Amino acid sequence: MITHLHTLSGHQNPVYALANAAKENTFYSAGNDKGVVEWSLQNMAFVKVLVAVQSSVYAIHRYENLLFVAQRSGLILVFDLKLEKTIATLHHHQKAVFDIKTITGKNELLSTGEDGTLAVWSLADFSLLYHFTVIQNTVRVIAVNNSETEIALGCKDGLIRIYNSEDYSQIKELQGHSLPVTSLQYSPDGTHLISGGRDAQLKIWALPGYELVNQVAAHMFSVYAIAFHPTASYFATCSQDKSIKLWDSKNFKLYKILSLEKQTPGHFHSINKLIWSTDGRYLISTGDDRQVMVWAVSL
Repeated sequence: MITHLHTLSGHQNPVYALANAAKENTFYSAGNDKGVVEWSLQNMAFVKVLVAVQSSVYAIHRYENLLFVAQRSGLILVFDLKLEKTIATLHHHQKAVFDIKTITGKNELLSTGEDGTLAVWSLADFSLLYHFTVIQNTVRVIAVNNSETEIALGCKDGLIRIYNSEDYSQIKELQGHSLPVTSLQYSPDGTHLISGGRDAQLKIWALPGYELVNQVAAHMFSVYAIAFHPTASYFATCSQDKSIKLWDSKNFKLYKILSLEKQTPGHFHSINKLIWSTDGRYLISTGDDRQVMVWAVSL
């Protein structure tokens, strides 16, 4: 079902961020190298350093032909992929920015991180529209539901806070994790929110009411990313425990473990991020071992 296809080398330091490009069979990676790298899935090769940055990159997010680059310094660069230049720098966060997402229907960008604030930016002119304090310490991750009416924030205190995206009023708090929430993803079919934490647990929350309906002891250490396949009914998780796991998104049963400890190809340090290619043919993973691994998927 899934096999290791290629390992892309070139990063000299840990890698924290991945994003698909607008161009087919192209993606980006970034981390402690102080630059965003473009890769080709068609050639399985390095293409170029897309943009240089002044500090470590913890998140990248593409919206149409814009790439947003969130840095440890608190700055967010706006890079125009057509013009191939930085067209804006967003100043608000006083500490590292850990996640960025867009609400396309409102033409807004969301950012959050170590300072515990959520900032809302205009995608039209990149002005700061609104900001508020979520908690007094880190908010690690943002998820936006399919209809873009609600956003979920994974927080260091173990809570998931749900907000109405229209006016950013808080709807509820979800208590389930005993340690910080490190990953969040709404299912493509709109039936669940799945969260992962430093407690190594996956929690499954049923929508629209966010009832906790299932929990899985998924990994040995922190769950750093959750990624649903774009068309098939399964999702992948990755962890500080150096493993990637594939799960059935209907019954949450474990399909497959990819790990050196299980005598399969794998990473030899913490796996910090994974994404599916836009066509669903590849799973891409990366982490502290500086390797970008590409996995072929056969449905």
